[in-house]
Amino acid sequence: MDNTLPSVEEFKIMTAKKTTSSIALQKRAKSIIPGLTQLLSKRPDMFSTNIWPGYFAKSKGCQVWDLDGNEYLDMSISGIGANILGYAVDEVDDAVINSIRNGVSSSLNCPEDVELAEKLLELHPWSEEVRYARCGGEAMTVAVRIARAATGKDKIAFSGYHGWHDWYLSANVTSNSNLNDHLIPGLSPKGVPKALAGTALPFPFNDIEALEQLVAENGEELAAIVMEPMRNFAPSEEYWQQVEAIAARLNIPLIIDEISMGFRINCGGSHLKLGINPDIAVFSKAMANGYAMAAVIGKSKWMDAAQTSFISSTMWTERVGPTAALATINYYEQHQVHEHLAVIGAKIKDGWLSLAQKHGLEIHVSGIDALCHFSLKNENFLTLKSYFIEKMLEQGVLATNMFYCMYAHKEHHVETYLKAVDNAFSAIADAIENPQLLAHVIPSTSGFKRLN
Repeated sequence: MDNTLPSVEEFKIMTAKKTTSSIALQKRAKSIIPGLTQLLSKRPDMFSTNIWPGYFAKSKGCQVWDLDGNEYLDMSISGIGANILGYAVDEVDDAVINSIRNGVSSSLNCPEDVELAEKLLELHPWSEEVRYARCGGEAMTVAVRIARAATGKDKIAFSGYHGWHDWYLSANVTSNSNLNDHLIPGLSPKGVPKALAGTALPFPFNDIEALEQLVAENGEELAAIVMEPMRNFAPSEEYWQQVEAIAARLNIPLIIDEISMGFRINCGGSHLKLGINPDIAVFSKAMANGYAMAAVIGKSKWMDAAQTSFISSTMWTERVGPTAALATINYYEQHQVHEHLAVIGAKIKDGWLSLAQKHGLEIHVSGIDALCHFSLKNENFLTLKSYFIEKMLEQGVLATNMFYCMYAHKEHHVETYLKAVDNAFSAIADAIENPQLLAHVIPSTSGFKRLN
């Protein structure tokens, strides 16, 4: 893509003529697909209703083409964090295509299962055994099942976001707000058996007293402590030592959910960099650069319980997932991808801060460099977010208030992006002074809500 952006007016004319197919398909989908998409984070209303293209025809590197042939520089969610290398990376796709030509599945198992297990254990010397799934939510459910099978206990103490399955959403059976501080507010437990109430117990991150209180009330019934290694900030090493000590005292596994953080700050689990000593760790998303793959790794003491509980699925034996994961990890190691992500992400964060200051906007920036986001200190932030997205699209850039870095993002992309942000922040500053400019804007959706 040429670094020279079309003018705002030029792109307005271009998109006004060419987004009809993309928007029309969203209308078709709403009537036949409940919620329009399979992933809440990709719902167009989470961005800008009737503005966000919604569907792609092609993606390559960090470029995306919508159904009307418009080409965008993607500086947004990068496949919601799955495409750590970039879109359609030849080295990964070639390995996958070769595996497909040799058969995706058969009555026998694929050798890549063993090769990937050996690689994951090499990257994580503390671990001894591996099981697979094909997405993060089900892999977390496998990990929780293993913990319950190993301990003979039911309750799970957890902090953070861990997916859509019953074990997790049961935390909201007694109150829809119990999960509000764990990434996504308003998650409905409808369809989750009420009998599961009290089996998933949330506690706040970086608050050892809260965990100790939970343990005091439920310790004899706890099967595991489940946590993300970090989200917006990392706690002190002392905190993790205290958490590990509690798990050891109770003789239950500490399960680290690396689905979002894995392969962001190093090749493998971020817990290795943060000094965390888990018993089980769970991976998906970036591990296979957008192909469906997930892994549960852990110590034999706990993982052996996978043989005492029925955990089995036909599609966990297909060949594409482990092949893609092996190729992704190999590419990652060769290019030291995490070092590049840190550089690019830091430039983005610095750019947000300096441009907000230039235009007199109050901004809060958080998250690790490779996975960062901003919020504007304004009571109408969701309207301003939608307006920001609109103004970025007018310049040919897919963007939101989050940035998931890919290896495909280079410094010239950052320059193009920040030029567009400069224009968008200027427009936002004008809109704050002249609210009538926002009259047409539908605010971005926040949290889990029914799509009408």
